[in-house]
Amino acid sequence: MKIVYLGSGAFGLPTLVSIAREHQLLTVVTQPDRPAGRGGAMTPTPIAAWIAEHHVKIPIIKPLKVNVPEVVAAIRAFNPDAFVIIAFGQKLGKGLLDGIPAMNLHASLLPRWRGAAPINAAILAGDTITGNSVITLADRMDAGLVLAQSTREISPILTAGELHDLLAIDGPTLVREVLARVARGDQGGTAQDESLVTIAPKMSKEDGWIDFNASADACRQRVHGLTPWPGVTVKMVIPGNNNNNNNNNDNNDDGTNNPPTEHLLKILRVQTANETSQQPQRPASVAHEPGLIIDLEWGLVACGDRTAINLLEVQPPGKRSMSWADFARGRQISPGTRLIGGRPT
Repeated sequence: MKIVYLGSGAFGLPTLVSIAREHQLLTVVTQPDRPAGRGGAMTPTPIAAWIAEHHVKIPIIKPLKVNVPEVVAAIRAFNPDAFVIIAFGQKLGKGLLDGIPAMNLHASLLPRWRGAAPINAAILAGDTITGNSVITLADRMDAGLVLAQSTREISPILTAGELHDLLAIDGPTLVREVLARVARGDQGGTAQDESLVTIAPKMSKEDGWIDFNASADACRQRVHGLTPWPGVTVKMVIPGNNNNNNNNNDNNDDGTNNPPTEHLLKILRVQTANETSQQPQRPASVAHEPGLIIDLEWGLVACGDRTAINLLEVQPPGKRSMSWADFARGRQISPGTRLIGGRPT
């Protein structure tokens, strides 16, 4: 089949590769290059970068506005058999799509989690099953007919970044199935149940918070649902000491007076305290101040409802990610150290 691909995000890369191998890829439409990083260098989308890196000999279109007449005319001039749309980033108008089969790959089991961040939303909500949906395009966001779906379990240890990559790998098979039906003139489709719709809004840096007053399960979901971006950043407060030996002789004052120290720390991966038999056993009835590191060796942090999480992977500012054991080994973390999270004010 002759395919025009419209996409910008890395989620669509496996499907783009599959289309390029199995079909006639006429052109790719993606977002314009934009400033990125500290230097603000103009950076192509992951889709455009892949095409350049692999020297794919096709035209690439980077419209600021895809629905302006000249861009619509340029795309439709390719006379495709179908449009495949994955994380494109602009709403596509009827003038572009009219009369040409179009399908969109979305990373959720629609109608659950329509919107910009369905993978994050699924983990944040504690879903145990998610998947992909291929749908037709509609006037309302992600409200088209469901053409095909695939499912995948969400294990407790999985982060949003890892789930993103797994669902991306599942995409080609699903899109291949729908394209085969389009080629036979038998696309079909099932209407979504509007009573089951949930919305997954776009994430921002301001979402990178955690509340240790919540249960361990809720804290785990928060950490994994926001890893790698925007990430959960907390303040680690290490208590000081006040041990002055005041003998009214300044020359013989051998006491110390060290104030508390504060450090920012990003939490990347955790597990609830009941998910491993290797950690220290503590009665569930024992209540600790939420955020207190109960066990420094294991990174056992008190949460609400007399629960706890183990810190597995963390990242200090400007440093690489590392295990809690490696992090703690290189720092003087004393008993009474606590993590302070909470919603931004």
